[in-house]
Amino acid sequence: RLTAAGADEAARRACDFARAAGRSERRLAPVAPGAHVFRTPVERDPFAVSLEDKIEHCLAAERSLKHPGVIVTSAFVRALRETKTLLTTDGVELEHELVESGGGIEAIAAHDDVVQQRSYPAAYTGSSAQAGWEYVEELGLEREAARIGEQAAALTRADECPAGRTTVVIDSEQMTAQVHESVGHPTELDRVYGTEAAYAGTSFLAPSNLGELRYGSELMNVTADPTTPLGLGTFAVDDEGVPAAAAPIVAEGILSGFLTSRETDERGGSMRAETWNRMPLVRMTNLHLEPGAGSFEELLDGVAEGVYLETNKSWSIDDKRLNFQFGTQIAWEIRDGKLGRMLRDAVYTGISPQFWAGLDALAGPAEW
Repeated sequence: RLTAAGADEAARRACDFARAAGRSERRLAPVAPGAHVFRTPVERDPFAVSLEDKIEHCLAAERSLKHPGVIVTSAFVRALRETKTLLTTDGVELEHELVESGGGIEAIAAHDDVVQQRSYPAAYTGSSAQAGWEYVEELGLEREAARIGEQAAALTRADECPAGRTTVVIDSEQMTAQVHESVGHPTELDRVYGTEAAYAGTSFLAPSNLGELRYGSELMNVTADPTTPLGLGTFAVDDEGVPAAAAPIVAEGILSGFLTSRETDERGGSMRAETWNRMPLVRMTNLHLEPGAGSFEELLDGVAEGVYLETNKSWSIDDKRLNFQFGTQIAWEIRDGKLGRMLRDAVYTGISPQFWAGLDALAGPAEW
């Protein structure tokens, strides 16, 4: 019954059920009462853009994807508006209006019995941000389409990536998947305790590792930051009422923090619910591998022999987030600091702390 009286009755019944259930022996860390309002900064409302303009935006990009050997092309845009209200008995009042915008393109090419895929700016669902239609325009789908179509066709004739132990240089898009799977999930504290395992497995970490475990080299600094502009994990307070704040997870290679809740830690701040009818769980916010210094070319300059990997194609990691395998859509051989021949079907594998221990260099903020 979508009426004020129906809503009021539903709320009263929910409170009655809560009282009847009795008190839990578990205690949550305290949180300060207060009212919070957060709205995604939007320059151009994506829902004010006409359907005709959105379709033409896609068609223009798709036309530029055409290239000899390309057999399937696609382009898409997306927008989401989510309104969230949270009222708690701690005295937290929250109103969120979150807007996401994004898009992507893809070309599939074939030659003889070889089929290859090339996507921009990322595979599967493209790239989205908490922003308005201006973010879709900044992606430059039409601008990048010719390059993507050409690379898809070239991949069908490229050499397979050779097997061996070597240096890898990883682009920022693939690195987001690497950080997400091998740092984000294993540092979610409910997985560490074993109280949540169904969504993404458990963790190879233990609570005693905090401040002791060497996660990676001294160049490895990872921050959880729900205040990052444009981030899909950006908010004013989490779904337990804890205000957003940046927190170190790995500092100079040492495990320095966990992603937590009010149940698992006094700090909390990483509890998120998918919808109103799903209980929140510890879920990473915006997780950043902090940049180093220099350009992409300067990063390559230090590599005598290796492989440059670009755009995620596949991923696999065990339930403890320890042993992983990632595939990328495209790769290039590196010789004496320069990109050489294009390679297809590149896959790299490793064990999380051993992999991060090998972190030798990071490009600067311009490449982040």
